[in-house]
Amino acid sequence: MAFDYDLFIIGAGSGGVRAARIAAGYGARVGIAEESRVGGTCVIRGCVPKKLLVYASHFGEDFEDADGYGWSVPKPSFDWARLIANKDKEIDRLNQAYKSTLAKAGVELIESRAELVDQHTISIGGKQVRAEVILIATGSWPELPKLPGIEHAISSNECFHLETLPERVVVVGGGYIALEFAGIFNGLGSKTTVLYRGEQVLRGFDGDVRNFLQDELVKKGIDVRCHTNVTRIDKVAGGLAVTLDDGTAIHCDQVLYATGRRPLTRNMGLERIGVALDDVGAIKVDGWSKSSMPNIYAVGDCTNRVNLTPVAIREGHAFADSVFGNKPWMIDHSDFPSAVFTQPPVATVGETEERARAKYGAVDIYRETFRPMKHTMTGRPERTLMKLVVDRKSQAVVGAHMVGQDAPEIIQTLAIAVKLKATKQQIDQTIAIHPTAAEEFVTMRTPVAAE
Repeated sequence: MAFDYDLFIIGAGSGGVRAARIAAGYGARVGIAEESRVGGTCVIRGCVPKKLLVYASHFGEDFEDADGYGWSVPKPSFDWARLIANKDKEIDRLNQAYKSTLAKAGVELIESRAELVDQHTISIGGKQVRAEVILIATGSWPELPKLPGIEHAISSNECFHLETLPERVVVVGGGYIALEFAGIFNGLGSKTTVLYRGEQVLRGFDGDVRNFLQDELVKKGIDVRCHTNVTRIDKVAGGLAVTLDDGTAIHCDQVLYATGRRPLTRNMGLERIGVALDDVGAIKVDGWSKSSMPNIYAVGDCTNRVNLTPVAIREGHAFADSVFGNKPWMIDHSDFPSAVFTQPPVATVGETEERARAKYGAVDIYRETFRPMKHTMTGRPERTLMKLVVDRKSQAVVGAHMVGQDAPEIIQTLAIAVKLKATKQQIDQTIAIHPTAAEEFVTMRTPVAAE
């Protein structure tokens, strides 16, 4: 039976759009379905709008800091509605840009929900189409727990569309999404409390990074409470009451739950046609992003491998090159850099100290904390942490971590050195740029921990 498409993609987020464009460039007939807006989580309701809100939330401190440099700034005022409107305008622009990219590549976009009928058949927009190869790139979605009163809470999705800035916010969760929004709300003037059931925020990150960041968040005025569980949420006069496991309650105007995301794979026919899923609903794939069905592939968050936009893009590119370009290659999921746009931001690449000790045994740790030069004249108590993890035997730098201003910009470049397995001696031979914070990475000489 003839196919309508060589490739049909379900999900027009970062991974799906990249795969579509590259495959179409090889001459494939490509269709792509999207039930929401083109651009996916990152562009529409994730990284991009969140970063714009992070920028906005910095200005309060910037106005205060200006005085130390001789500027007299009148008391500023903030307009949440104007910020959201300007953010929406930019997201609309990006949505159209993604549509234009697909059109220029010759990809047919169908703005409707798609479901699988069988191994080659997709039901979409009231009709059925057939494709030789199918790619699932549906991403993930916030998952809220079953809890009395959870209907009064919102997820990160709704944060971008609040009509007013809440005066008091409770953020439940200790991961990067929770902490980024905590920084946004706090920076814009909301009284912000973070509740996390674990022992320390940012589970999975380097221990020094976790401890250092929490201290900095507290200095910023965020009330961070670990080992804390919510038992219920009630609507009360004047707002919401969040009851904790010790019986106390916190009164607030908004509760944000950011305790996890789930692969967006439900009710699309995957189980019915025999595509294997794991216990959280992620599509099981091999190194080539191939599912248990030989013609069905999956990339991005719906596979729950490394849930980062640049990783999804690389996975989509590798899939298209391998299946349609006769240029097979697999993405390397190791030593990827990542950032958390908290205030101050976190950036990291490679192994944490804890993982490096388990993997290599003897390691050398280089660590410095200092007051950024900018704040020597502002009086602000913010500090910066920089850390290198070195395999003692090979002297390879296997991990680099930073908490502080411009950390993501600095670690992005240092990630090249980690990826190329540069040694500590090669890092030492690099001339510093002075005066910068980044120079500390090439001037640390003495290990702080021997074992």
